[in-house]
Amino acid sequence: MDLFKNYKFQLFFAILCLAFYSTFAYALERFDFIKLIALYAALFYLTHHFIEKWKLPFNWLLIFGIFFRLVFILATPNLSQDFYRFIWDGRLLAHGINPYLFTPDMYMSGESTLKIVIPQANELYKGMGALSAGHFSNYPPINQLFFSITGLFSSSSILGSVIILRLITIFADLGILFFGRKLLKNLNLNPNKIFWYFLSPFVIIEMTGNLHFESVMLFFVVWALYLLQQKKWIWAAILLGVSVSVKLLPLLFLPLLIGYSFRKNDLSLKKPFKSFNIITVIKFYLVTIATVLITFLPFLSSEFISNFLATIGLWFQNFEFNASVYYVIRWIGYQIVGWNIIATVGKVLPIITILSILGLAFFRKNQETKQVITAMLFAVSFYFLLSTTVHPWYIATPLLLCIFTKYKFPIVWSFVVFLSYSAYGKDGFVENLWLVTLEYLIVIGFTFWEIRKKLPQKETGLNNTIST
Repeated sequence: MDLFKNYKFQLFFAILCLAFYSTFAYALERFDFIKLIALYAALFYLTHHFIEKWKLPFNWLLIFGIFFRLVFILATPNLSQDFYRFIWDGRLLAHGINPYLFTPDMYMSGESTLKIVIPQANELYKGMGALSAGHFSNYPPINQLFFSITGLFSSSSILGSVIILRLITIFADLGILFFGRKLLKNLNLNPNKIFWYFLSPFVIIEMTGNLHFESVMLFFVVWALYLLQQKKWIWAAILLGVSVSVKLLPLLFLPLLIGYSFRKNDLSLKKPFKSFNIITVIKFYLVTIATVLITFLPFLSSEFISNFLATIGLWFQNFEFNASVYYVIRWIGYQIVGWNIIATVGKVLPIITILSILGLAFFRKNQETKQVITAMLFAVSFYFLLSTTVHPWYIATPLLLCIFTKYKFPIVWSFVVFLSYSAYGKDGFVENLWLVTLEYLIVIGFTFWEIRKKLPQKETGLNNTIST
């Protein structure tokens, strides 16, 4: 009772948050941008107070985070339609059909040789939209495994499938909370920093609300990082491989481990690339890649490889949304040649990203876990800044990684990225490039301010600029 008496003011605002989340879940249309951004801003402000100003106890923050998620349990996602494709792929798998070999368009038009009946096919087809329906699935095998659970246990109810997917994301977030808190303690950081992920309205809305599986991927990543910090590199490699098979993004992190000290008693290598360390790194890579390949084996065929790579390629050379550097290059291209040069730029920007990551791998010390995580944070941030497509939920990765570093710019990014929802209006999709510009000016400006603030007064250079 004393706790309720001491925190009654904070409880009032927690109840207010529940009301805001309920409105978000059940009384919001994606095109109502003013209402969306106002609700989100209020939730972000109150979350900051819960964590930083009021510094509530762990158990209270845990309970708030769980209840805020449970508000969404019966809601149909209203900011994303991707879940319709998740359910579609899951129902194909439940029938033993390879989801990488058939598009929804092929099924609906009768082009395919499929003899099965997909329950609620019309609703799923219409819900996923023409873009998704016209392309082969690009979700990796472990992701598909989770989708198949909906096909097995809720084969004729979209809402039932949504609830299953939602429970998976909630348990993934609880796993991130568990291992993230342990990792923070081991790194001598405040364990309550994990609530910048677990209590974040960005995470609650995008992962639990809109059913994006970045949370599942990040669960395996943070578990792998925890084991890596414990020097249990074999299991860490397996889990990192599993995370890649949920979302391909963690492949970016592999080069950053080349100088990592895998042995407990050798955290200060005078020569970062000692022979024994290189051998362990190679073993780590082999175990990770073997894990990924094993998960792909049940689907493997020349047709699968062709379809999967073609669909992945679309993200670099055809799709564009909420980009930063690319939009500047696109504008320059229009001035010079008079047309959209995405087909060319989409091939060049990934090369620049890879070179940036190799620079982080070879020209800074990544011997300890905290140093590696900092490098991972900047690697994935470079990648998104150079991407042609940056959906809001992508920012979950830098948001989680920053918690284990001294940087906070992804927290700012997780707020301003919601400006991108202004693109969805009643009359269709039209990006407001002024708001996109504002978003990235804030993010890049805050990032440089943080880096400058953390620079030693008399030292400069990459090793110090992106320090732990």
